[in-house]
Amino acid sequence: MRVAEPDVHIFAAPTPKALDLTFEKRWRDLLKRMEKRFAGPVDLNALIFLIGVQELGQHAREFKKDEKVALMHIAICVLLRPFGYYKELGRDADGWPHFERVKDLPALDAKEQERLMKEAILTYFEEH
Repeated sequence: MRVAEPDVHIFAAPTPKALDLTFEKRWRDLLKRMEKRFAGPVDLNALIFLIGVQELGQHAREFKKDEKVALMHIAICVLLRPFGYYKELGRDADGWPHFERVKDLPALDAKEQERLMKEAILTYFEEH
């Protein structure tokens, strides 16, 4: 008589769908925390801008349009630095950080780019 083997699926690695659900929950939780902190809706672009402001490290103030673009660039460089795409060169006389691209980003479609940035933002906020 043969004994049935236990169901080992309980210990199997998470499925891609389970990983996506976990990722989406982490993302929603972060958005809720930020919306509560800033008393209003927050999206991907707002988080990138906020990271840029934080990384600049200057007092809160009104930024000109070109400064806002530069802040977004700072944030993207900071977010992609752990993946090896950028390195910080230092700061200029006004305290603005400058970066150098170390390697090219892979060709990603819009959905893949968004996912990469969301992952990087989640990692950023988990580490800060």
